[in-house]
Amino acid sequence: MSGKIEVALFVTCLVDLNRPSVGFAAVKLLEQAGCRVSVPDAQTCCGQPAYNSGDRKTTRDIAAAVIEAFRGYRYVVAPSGSCAGMIKKHYPALFKDDPDMLLAAEDLAARTHELVSFLADVMDFEPDDVKLDRKVTYHDSCSSLREMKVVNQPRKLLDEVDDLELVEAEDREACCGFGGTFCIKYPEISEEMVDRKIDNLLATKADMVTAGDLGCLMNIAGRLHRRGEKMKVLHVTEILAGMGKERGIGEGDD
Repeated sequence: MSGKIEVALFVTCLVDLNRPSVGFAAVKLLEQAGCRVSVPDAQTCCGQPAYNSGDRKTTRDIAAAVIEAFRGYRYVVAPSGSCAGMIKKHYPALFKDDPDMLLAAEDLAARTHELVSFLADVMDFEPDDVKLDRKVTYHDSCSSLREMKVVNQPRKLLDEVDDLELVEAEDREACCGFGGTFCIKYPEISEEMVDRKIDNLLATKADMVTAGDLGCLMNIAGRLHRRGEKMKVLHVTEILAGMGKERGIGEGDD
């Protein structure tokens, strides 16, 4: 694909506050794919916490701000299936009784993509000269899988990483128990779910787990740490951008 394509990066709150390297990796990959990347200063949370808590008024206010911040860009890309899914699947429903805002929400939804699927499906991108001598397993996050239909795209790109061995976990499509505010409202259920997830991940004998949603990875990394397990946790963009040897999510400075 020739020429520069204008892409706006929706950074996400978790990336901004907890793992900025995912954002830097996203920019690197998009630029390698031939995109001109903008990061609008006015962007804010996509509104999921308010939405999941039933506060539709606050969610609409946040959504209106996001719609305005990303107006005019050809593509909007997020390194998160849940944030992309919020914009693409839920924003239009928020404004079903407001014809003007409904049109604006539908317009943004049509331009919004999850990062890895955008790279694979729209840009026909393949990582070049990236190497990682690790056995890796991939976790399918709920929103990426069910809302954004991201399944084969990350696996296709990971297969292009030299020396990386991709192994599949049993029940790989099961929720990790994060679910945004779900893990706060129902901590006992969430812990049981993440323990089942981790048992299946460890059974692969992989030494690294990756996914496309930072919330899932933080939840998995936190529980791995509390259980004393050594499996490394990285966002898929970090691996594809050649950052696979960097400190994993949840690892300290020691």
